[in-house]
Amino acid sequence: MARSVWQKSSYSAASDNCVEVRDADGLIELRESDDGDVIVRTTALTFSKFVQDVKAGDFDHFIADA
Repeated sequence: MARSVWQKSSYSAASDNCVEVRDADGLIELRESDDGDVIVRTTALTFSKFVQDVKAGDFDHFIADA
């Protein structure tokens, strides 16, 4: 099973409290850095759409004082 290295956003800086992502055999895997045993898998297309929606602010209503 080919897997790339876990990556986290440069916005996370040195924080251990972030979401990490990697490519794993054509799927995208996500995990929280402080709970690495729980991994969510999705397709690259679904992940791309999610990132686009985040950038567009579609989830801002979930954040207090956004």
